[in-house]
Amino acid sequence: MDKQEHNDKPLARVKLLAALMLPGVVLCGADSGSVTLTTNQPGPAQIATNSVYAAAVNKLNFPGVSINLKERCVDVEATVCLRRGLLELVACTKGTKEHEAIVAIEARAMHIHAALLLLGAKPGSPAMRKQFEDQPDRWIDVPPRGGPVDVYLVFKDKDGTTVEHPISEFIAPARKRYDDTASAEKETRFPTHTFLFAGSVLYGDGPGPRRYLSDESGNVISLSTFGDELLCLPGIHSQDNEALMWQVNAAGLPDVGSKVILRLRPQILPAAKTVPANQSPSNSVPEKLRQ
Repeated sequence: MDKQEHNDKPLARVKLLAALMLPGVVLCGADSGSVTLTTNQPGPAQIATNSVYAAAVNKLNFPGVSINLKERCVDVEATVCLRRGLLELVACTKGTKEHEAIVAIEARAMHIHAALLLLGAKPGSPAMRKQFEDQPDRWIDVPPRGGPVDVYLVFKDKDGTTVEHPISEFIAPARKRYDDTASAEKETRFPTHTFLFAGSVLYGDGPGPRRYLSDESGNVISLSTFGDELLCLPGIHSQDNEALMWQVNAAGLPDVGSKVILRLRPQILPAAKTVPANQSPSNSVPEKLRQ
């Protein structure tokens, strides 16, 4: 392989992903094709130093979204939209559900999806209802799945220092959940800042492009279960007002209208080691352990 051929590979991979974003071909949801695309990308130790790959990524036009290869995260421009009230979402798209989300974004959820793929994140699927064994009157709830993604808000503190805050700092249990003081003291904050890369869904039949539903619904990062969100919590969580479990914790949260960064950092697991084709598993065990 000559040097030119080697240097062209990262650019070709980025161009392939960009092609997947074209109308009519978009993303193909959480199919294995998306996973195959990411498994051939540079590893964690290489991606930050591969200048060709970085240059190719920087040429992608995802308004409001930037891919930080060195920190291995996706940064999304966001605006604080709520400091008091019950929550169904962490993030929504602008002009949709600002009354029940912490931040609103103008970026397209589809572009965030593509950016996460470029970092090697593994998409899955949102929660859904599935017919049970072809019985028309029986349905089962299927929980969401997807690779883990840590969620942060990034903004400057009072000293002007830029600080990365786990999103869990700004979510608290809803007071109406508690029947007694003891249970209220037991759980005083949101238990996690890690969400699943569900990857929303594509919708549409016939000719023409299919639609990425998270872009239409505004459900970008959810606490309640909608079935079309980009990122979500494990399990299934009711949308009913009386069942909402979380509210905004405004302590330390910037004022409504403040510009912040919504940072998404996929948890990328190291690739499993494979045994060479000419070496049996037994031969890979050290001699002193086989005696």
